Amino acid sequence: MADERKGAVTLRGNPITLGGPELKPGQSAPDFTALDNGLKPVKLSEAKGKVIILSSVPSLDTPTCDTETRRFNQEAAKLGSNVEIWTISRDLPFAQKRWCGAAGVTSVKTLSDFRERAFGPAYGVEIKDGPIAGLTARAVFVVGQDGKVKHVEYVKEIGSEPNYDAALAAAKSAAS
Repeated sequence: MADERKGAVTLRGNPITLGGPELKPGQSAPDFTALDNGLKPVKLSEAKGKVIILSSVPSLDTPTCDTETRRFNQEAAKLGSNVEIWTISRDLPFAQKRWCGAAGVTSVKTLSDFRERAFGPAYGVEIKDGPIAGLTARAVFVVGQDGKVKHVEYVKEIGSEPNYDAALAAAKSAAS
């Protein structure tokens, strides 16, 4: 398919195909709906006027995703009230809620893409092959108050952490 990017990322060095377009800074951020921990739909378009860091992860129940989400939770407090961090995965909302409780994560909003599966293909993070096909790849997007993409990082090796400093700098810049 035209919207498949073969070998866009790797998992333990093995090439992985991602479904969906490769987003670039300056584009309008695609709208999507995902479920929060209370099973309520959350739409990106309803966050107008806020800067949103979208942290896409395969599963909170894996070491790197756990580390990444805890780090963003620590950073969230320093970003001010007009910046939100949303961690999105295909984990069930019940699992996300349990994980947040166990990890003490309260500053990051966890969202599940399991029902509508709209986020993965819209943001080009849908894993199409390999052992974790159907999950979302590790990536970070910063969406400005104007609804435009300000920063994009598709993490080349799914097992690696993203460049936190670049994402946080982009969010601070977009919020000022």
